[in-house]
Order: sequence, then C-alpha cells, then structure tokens
Amino acid sequence: MANSADILNHILGHPPSTPQPIAYNYLVPNLKGLQNLLRTADEMKPGTAPDFSQSIEDSDAPLTPPSSPKEQGFAAPAPISSTQDPNEMPSNTSRVNDHVKVKAQSASRNQLEVSLFTAATEAFSKANTNCTIAESLVRCKEIVALAKSRNIRVRGYVSVALGCPYEGPDVSPSKVAEITASLLEMGVDEVSVADTTGMGTAPRTRDLLKTLSAAGVANQDLALHFHDTYGQALVNAVVGLEHGIRTFDSSVGGLGGCPYAKGATGNVATEDLVYCLHSLGARTGVNVEQMAEIGAWISTELGRENDSRAGKAVLARLRS
Repeated sequence: MANSADILNHILGHPPSTPQPIAYNYLVPNLKGLQNLLRTADEMKPGTAPDFSQSIEDSDAPLTPPSSPKEQGFAAPAPISSTQDPNEMPSNTSRVNDHVKVKAQSASRNQLEVSLFTAATEAFSKANTNCTIAESLVRCKEIVALAKSRNIRVRGYVSVALGCPYEGPDVSPSKVAEITASLLEMGVDEVSVADTTGMGTAPRTRDLLKTLSAAGVANQDLALHFHDTYGQALVNAVVGLEHGIRTFDSSVGGLGGCPYAKGATGNVATEDLVYCLHSLGARTGVNVEQMAEIGAWISTELGRENDSRAGKAVLARLRS
C-alpha cells in the first residue's frame, strides 16, 4: 500500500483534464501533519512532475476536448495572421500538444485545501484526538496560521454536533455555536457541522441552526454533514436547505463511518442527496445517473454493499 506522500505526489503529478478546477482536501490532525503535507507538495518542483504527454501519441482513445475560451475565462485567440493558413488541419503532434496544455492548465488551476476537526463534547474529543476541546482549538489555531501563510483554504469540522456516542443525543447547541464561532474567528473559511453518529432529528437540527444564526454565524460559512445511521440524513438535509444552507457533505455509495461511534454508518449517499434535491427543484450540476454508476463501481471495487437506495434504483431503471 502506498504511503501518503506517494499518493499526494501521484495526485499532484497526474492531474486529470477537467473543465473545472479540483480542490484536493487533506485532513490534517495537527501542525506536524500540515508541515508534512506542505513539504511533500513543495518537492513537486517544476520539471519534476511526470510527462503529461506520455503514452498519448500511441493512444487511439478520444481526448477530452478543452472547454471553450469563454467557458474557461481565457482571452479569445488572436486573429489569424497573414502567415497562417486558416484551413490547415491539426496534426497528431498538435493534438498531443493541445492535450498537454489542457493537462497543464488543469494542474495550475487545481488547489490544495486542508481540513481540521474538533468536537462538541469532551468525551468524544478525548476519544478521537486525545485532547480536550480547548486543547484541540489551540491545535486548530496553529494549523490555520500556517495554512493562511501559504494562502491555503481551511475547512473546519465540529464532530458529534447532534449526538455523542459517549454523552448521548442531547449535545448543547450553544456549545456547538461557540466552537463554530471560534473556528471562524481564527480564520477557518467554512465549518461543517457534523452529525457524526446520525442521531440528529429534524427538530433538533432546526434548533441547532437557529442557535447558530442567533450566535451570528452566517449560513454561507456553514456546511452540514449528516450520517444516515437512523435514516434521518435526508430529512435533516431538507431542514438545512429550508434554513438557507447550501453546502452539504455526502459520499458516493454512502461510504464512510466512524470508529469511535459504534454502529454509525457512512455519510448520506451522494446519489440519494442529489436525487432528493432535484426532486425539490434544486439545481446541483450533478448527473445523478453518472453518479449512480460511480457508486456501483466503487462499491464493487471495495467489496462492500452499495448503500445508496436512489443509486441502485436509478441503475435498475437504466438497465431494464
């Protein structure tokens, strides 16, 4: 199995051609974790990245066409000069060069992001990170300071915001709001309030969101993160949507879980969430049929059950 540095080098050195930039988000447990990440990223100096054109000339597979200059926000191409033949057909070499340019553009526009986490209860904080909430916030502040010195976006998580495996379902909304505000004040760009155990219900989700708003936390600074342990994730997401939240965490095929929350299932499945949002008239930009195919594929690769009900239903319809 490859180590983290090898995986990071591969991701940075082999960026896919995409019409939109990719944000590679890395979870860092402490300052040392971020320092190691930056050291690995800094080693990817110009000239050390793999040759993007490798094996392309010998491939008959169609290349992904670049987006139009208007879509990419690039300047329009210069007019053809008198020395250029406007009818000249592109050669295979130019085809390869165009692909290389697209890959290079993708690499230059992609970004590194980091995530850090704390918890809403002392018991979970000690079990998960071996420190108190106050100590975890000190660690977070160190991470944020270094990340911001490198112009890196930071995302924070507040775990067990709607139920703790050690302290029960009645987590203080005021405590969650206090921690969320602390993260934002130290410079975190967005805080994901997480129902790690899936204990959250619609009424308690609504109360938590009202408490966050009363504490001065803006909706645009929040994301919601629901696990579907008790089948309430979509209900809670709709409550968040009605409150004005527009960022939700999910995982394809319902992957995930938490080793410190016995019985907790994965995040709400992306396919289920997207299907639900589309049924409400929301626009996500996500193709639920293609997402269902991905969910089925990764579940097979991992040898696990596909936990997306919508995904399995969509595939059954497509294949009937």
